[in-house]
Amino acid sequence: MIRVLVVDDDFMVAKVHSAYVAKTPGFEVVGTVHTGTDALRAVRELRPDLVLLDIYLPDVDGLTVLRRLRGGESGDVDVIVITAARDVDTIRAAMRGGVLHYLIKPFEYGALYDQLQHFAALHERLDRLSSAGQADVDQVFGGRPRGTAALPKGLTEQTADLVARVLRERTAGADSADLSASECAAATELSRVSARRYLEHFVATGKADVRLRYGGAGRPERRYRWHAG
Repeated sequence: MIRVLVVDDDFMVAKVHSAYVAKTPGFEVVGTVHTGTDALRAVRELRPDLVLLDIYLPDVDGLTVLRRLRGGESGDVDVIVITAARDVDTIRAAMRGGVLHYLIKPFEYGALYDQLQHFAALHERLDRLSSAGQADVDQVFGGRPRGTAALPKGLTEQTADLVARVLRERTAGADSADLSASECAAATELSRVSARRYLEHFVATGKADVRLRYGGAGRPERRYRWHAG
């Protein structure tokens, strides 16, 4: 299990983000704190693999926490910034501090899910290597989660998040579970045509799998499943 520390000054937001982590396979929340001082203490005591770090904290801001972690107070820990801060100086400072990614609040579960899966894939890839060639390094430093691809014209981020959430919740947990466009449309209150466009987009970007189910007369039914790999 990948151990995650959640740091956010808002108790309810921290609870939501912790729930997102907890329902992601392969991850567990080892602590939730609400100040920079507690974040530094928790990293020392709990030794998480990953910190989800807010910037706006009541005592020590997140960038200061990041600098102190990188200055030797952390052992080995990776950081994803999760914040409402949108100014370029903060984003640049976070990049210079070596964060893995920068998520702007508010966001849907799918956005964090993609980053967590990306993190897990990087660690798995590195764990398999005894030494790395340039191609391996390029994959580690150049890889990006599939979910960052731009949506085709006519599709919206909010609806994509909705369809992804329904598909993930209905199909990610069981080997035999899948969903048709009609079933997805009923669950999301979209038209069947719209639901299928989003489902096909997820297939094209590698986030979902599709299989054909043959029945009686007529064309086979396309059945979709969230791609967990």
